[in-house]
Amino acid sequence: MGHRDAAMLLVGILFTWLLPQMTESIDISIQPKDNITITIKPASTRPVSPSCFICTKKDGCKLSTLWIGPGMTVGYTFSCPSPEKYFVMEILNKIDCNSGSCPFGNVVLQPASLTGLNRTFSWHVATAQNIGLVLSFSTPWLKQIDSSMKCPDLVTYTIGTFVSGSSTSIGTFCSNGTVSRIKLQGGGVVTLELPWNETLTESGFSIANRSSIRRLCIIESTFQRESMITMMSANYPKGFPNDELMMWQFAIPPDHRASVQFLNYTLPNCLRKEERVEYELASFHNNPEVYKLQGNQPANIPGNFNMSLYNCDMDNLNPSALTLVFSVTVQKTPNEANKTYHIDLRRDNDMNVRISKRPISGRQFVRLCLICQGQTDCGTELNLAGGRYYRIYFLCENLDSLMVTAESVIACSDIKTCTIKDRNLAIHPSLVHLPVRLETITWKLIPPPNSSTEIGSKSLKLHQPLPGQTCNATTTAFEYGIASSTQEDQFKIGTFCPNGSVEKIQMKGNVTIILSTRKYANTSHILIHDLYASFVTRLREEVYFTVSPKTGSTTHLHTPNWEEGLPDYVSLSWNIELATNQFAKLTFDREKIGIMCQMNSALLRVREKKANGINIVTKEDEKLPRTLDLYNPFWVNISNCKPKGRDNKLQIQFTITTDYSSSDTKIIAIAAAAAAGAVIIAIVVALCCIRKKKKEKETPLGIYNSKVNTEIPRRQGFLRKGRKKESHIYAVIDDTMVYGHLLKNTNGPSNPEVDVYRSFEGNMSDPPPPPVPPLLSSNGSTKEDHWQDPLALSMTQNELYTFSETIPKVPVEDEDTSLSFLDYQGNGNVPSV
Repeated sequence: MGHRDAAMLLVGILFTWLLPQMTESIDISIQPKDNITITIKPASTRPVSPSCFICTKKDGCKLSTLWIGPGMTVGYTFSCPSPEKYFVMEILNKIDCNSGSCPFGNVVLQPASLTGLNRTFSWHVATAQNIGLVLSFSTPWLKQIDSSMKCPDLVTYTIGTFVSGSSTSIGTFCSNGTVSRIKLQGGGVVTLELPWNETLTESGFSIANRSSIRRLCIIESTFQRESMITMMSANYPKGFPNDELMMWQFAIPPDHRASVQFLNYTLPNCLRKEERVEYELASFHNNPEVYKLQGNQPANIPGNFNMSLYNCDMDNLNPSALTLVFSVTVQKTPNEANKTYHIDLRRDNDMNVRISKRPISGRQFVRLCLICQGQTDCGTELNLAGGRYYRIYFLCENLDSLMVTAESVIACSDIKTCTIKDRNLAIHPSLVHLPVRLETITWKLIPPPNSSTEIGSKSLKLHQPLPGQTCNATTTAFEYGIASSTQEDQFKIGTFCPNGSVEKIQMKGNVTIILSTRKYANTSHILIHDLYASFVTRLREEVYFTVSPKTGSTTHLHTPNWEEGLPDYVSLSWNIELATNQFAKLTFDREKIGIMCQMNSALLRVREKKANGINIVTKEDEKLPRTLDLYNPFWVNISNCKPKGRDNKLQIQFTITTDYSSSDTKIIAIAAAAAAGAVIIAIVVALCCIRKKKKEKETPLGIYNSKVNTEIPRRQGFLRKGRKKESHIYAVIDDTMVYGHLLKNTNGPSNPEVDVYRSFEGNMSDPPPPPVPPLLSSNGSTKEDHWQDPLALSMTQNELYTFSETIPKVPVEDEDTSLSFLDYQGNGNVPSV
């Protein structure tokens, strides 16, 4: 016995010993009349196992492939416990509808007892080229998917057809869909893939009939309820066949509407004709209606309709490919479908409006929200350009899933011809009256070269909330986000609310303003929005704030760009306006500026807008004034250095608390005392006259001299009368009638103080002082009064303005000594003007 015979004997003995331990033997018998073949072969997705083979009594355990044809009966098993990991089974059933009769009715799985392996059943049905084969699918019908995807239950149908001798894929399908029938031209191929543990005994489709067809295929989709499906063109993604045509037929239930959306497509390189889509709709006057793939597709379609896809005669040298992926959404007729809304943007040429959907997830079926301008011009979002008038309606049950955003660009290229001055940044009421919430409005302000941007609020003014806080949701329907930008970077000015003290903000570069609405606020309140924009002369500093605090209130202010800190070398100013009867208390939130500088110094300056007023300059390593009492308008300037390290940020908060000036109370008290004194003097004079009449014949006890002054010193605000030319002397005055305590010393310094300023051209409003320490002259005196205007306003050298302090003197004959009560100070001194 040779080695070969010995090995065969050993294998036989081993097979006899292993047979009871291997998988149970399976017997397959195919009748001679059945045109069926079965092939068991290694799975293409798994490597061949060296220990797993197909075992038969005839060949033993050495087979990797087993073929079973008509008239054969074969029993087999496997040499491993999990053969489904390594082998698959293919069952091919050929049906000839040309020479013989077609087996109309349900197509059965044959053989039906096959289990244990992943199986692919294939039915090849041959018909004449012009004869269509109708395949009808049992409920729950089919749903088309991309060929690269897998069905959830791994039960997958693949349907194709024969055209001009070649096979063309119609699509890949899963269960639970709307595809109820498919009509194929030139015969068809149906494959059904089943996982190894699936015990399905029916194919799920039937051959309905044969009829003439002049297109590649017709797919019938039947909707029974609200749903959305996705479908693809034939032979996707390889490309629709050259010069071919296919159709979809959609059945829509009553009281429902359908909408078509093209999700993705590619266009062919046409030599003749052109690709197109045609619709047959009951509501259209002309059928069919032709559409391009690039345009919007019909929406709000009542009843059944057909859709056809045509390919052109492509260039064989560079054919490209025609592909199409689209969705059909069917839902109940929305309540808003019959309401039309008007948006008038004819006067807003620079305004663009967008209506779009919010992202929604977590539901199997999401009702489609469409915005339409007409029956076919619908989509999930709609862009409306300025300068036109629009009529729109919504196909949407839940309008909260939509939002409106708007953007306006206001720009000028030349300051000489620019007309942007006090431009009202208005909101058209039609945007607010839509049933969809207005989310944001953005204004982009682009000034001419060498110019800056100014925004202001005339009625509401602006309020700057504290860092980390937002506007009060109960009283405010919206808020502003303001940023200034250049080509290098963006400077976030901050968030502002309406109803504040900030009248005006001037910014150096381009400006972006974003008005954001509150989620549950009444959108009609947005119409009280009050902002105006102008393009002004170029600023030297980054930002100027003009603030007019309300009497009896506290205004919180802080440096812009709070999160990142004030940028390097940036300077800015707050112009604090106070009324004549206002008093302000300025308080900083820290002892020092709180920054370490690498280059230059960080400075904070507070200066009153008056000669010899408060003028304090503090560097980064010096203590800030904790609280300052200010009786005049003033400036707060801050300039940054180059800090050490990234975490070293310049962030400063301060508050301004205003009230009525304390001098007002003193003036009222003085006025009351003077009035009382005048009444008492009148009584005294009356008493003296009566007494004089009674004692006319008696020796006079006193001598009345008209040359003596009897009037007390007074202020101009109360008594505008000048000095009498004659004085009066009373020889008899009761001690109780002496009111000398009302006369206070109002004498000031003998020499008035004088300040000299040079005039400047341009805006005559008070400019901010530069945020730098005062310079010293050679003799040690300060030159702080000769500061230059940071607004770049030129100075003229030939004009001098001199302001003198008015000093009350001892009254002399024929001199008017009346003074303004506003000049009164508690210490009796008259302030400098």
